Amino acid sequence: MSSARPSYSIDPRYRAKSCDERIKFLVLHYTAGSFETSLDTLTNGEVSAHYLVPDKMVGADENVIYNLVDENRRAYHAGVSYWRGRTSLNDTSIGIEIVNLGYTDDASGKRTWYPFTDYQIDLVIGVSKDIIARYGIDPICVVGHNDIAPGRKPDPGPLFPWEKLAKNGIGAWPDADVAREIQGKLNDDVDINALQASLKKYGYNIQTTGELDQQTKDVITAFNRHFISIDSDEPSLKMRATLEALIVKYLPSKKIVSQAKQEKKLLNEEVDDFVWVSHSDTRLAPKLFRPSVTTHAQTQTQHSDHRISASPMAN
Repeated sequence: MSSARPSYSIDPRYRAKSCDERIKFLVLHYTAGSFETSLDTLTNGEVSAHYLVPDKMVGADENVIYNLVDENRRAYHAGVSYWRGRTSLNDTSIGIEIVNLGYTDDASGKRTWYPFTDYQIDLVIGVSKDIIARYGIDPICVVGHNDIAPGRKPDPGPLFPWEKLAKNGIGAWPDADVAREIQGKLNDDVDINALQASLKKYGYNIQTTGELDQQTKDVITAFNRHFISIDSDEPSLKMRATLEALIVKYLPSKKIVSQAKQEKKLLNEEVDDFVWVSHSDTRLAPKLFRPSVTTHAQTQTQHSDHRISASPMAN
């Protein structure tokens, strides 16, 4: 029996239309350490990211971002994660680590967050715009580690300038006028079921329990850090109005048109993540919508998981 490898050729002339990009998400992190420490952890440890953005010029490397993992390979930056129905986001995301010390807690428990530098934010804007353009990433799929792992990861924290990024075409941000109008119609009574449903609709991993339980507080904290720039688990009027304004802007209710009945009426059926278009053979074909003093080192339990308990960047 011959062990010779059979010969064959690949013919790429016929291309399928039903396909899209594997990359769906852009995840932003802080490193919780210096550049040197971060580089060593991300290149020699069991965690990694596609890009490392320094907080200042490194040696003669002006405006240089360090590509640690090729974009066509999976980096281990997201860990146990969820966003908009998908889990294990290492498989479908690009990860950017930004050099930043994170935070420190003093003896009284007061937390101080460290700001990002204009130098590195300009670099983040540049590389993020290119990544988004390459893969067609939706604005609501540009997220922080805290968004995809609430309660487990705090980065990039409340001082990260999400609004500035949004003004440069990176990520989601609510319309201020719409948010104000919605806030004017709210009162202090919080419908927890409705709040949980809205947070889930936007993308967060949350169960509808009707209780302001720990999972809900963790998700509210993640949302507040991202969109309100505060470190709080309170469902304030501003927080709830901002959430609803984001849904209005990025997830408006869509009407499903039944092909067999389109000349007679529209079926008013709302969907969250998909638009379903019926075909003459009665099958439904999905289309994707829209063509996250005590030193930080001493508090690393908040930044680690089951994989690497000693690393603040453990995914």
